Amino acid sequence: MQETQNYQNHTRWLAPFHFFLSPLLLVSLIYFSVRIFQDPSWDRGMFLLLLVGIITISFLSRTQALTVQNRVIRLEERLRYKDILSPDLAARAIKLKTSQMIGLRFASDEELPDLVERTLGGEFETTKDIKLAVKNWRGDHLRA
Repeated sequence: MQETQNYQNHTRWLAPFHFFLSPLLLVSLIYFSVRIFQDPSWDRGMFLLLLVGIITISFLSRTQALTVQNRVIRLEERLRYKDILSPDLAARAIKLKTSQMIGLRFASDEELPDLVERTLGGEFETTKDIKLAVKNWRGDHLRA
């Protein structure tokens, strides 16, 4: 059984990426940047360029996965709005920013209408503010 999710524990850390690959690439970048200045050579220069390419690929792949995840969240929430909200409120909720929908996805079905109204009314400045306003957290354990 998965732990009950809330604002304090909802952040997802992808251990191989966040705690292995990213630190390894960062340390390697620092090391080889220093080494190329200590003892310049074409081989070290090419290796440094290759390392920068690997870093770029790793972060682009993570960014692309998160972009697709956000598109899926937006689609899921729009469908949820049609099921839960009044037709008028659902039509207005379609105009929410993706970041606002991402924050609202954690709201329970019971509190969603009120939070959507408050969000549309400009009460929340950030996604964090929306998440902090959620009282009955609806967990999302399948995030990228």
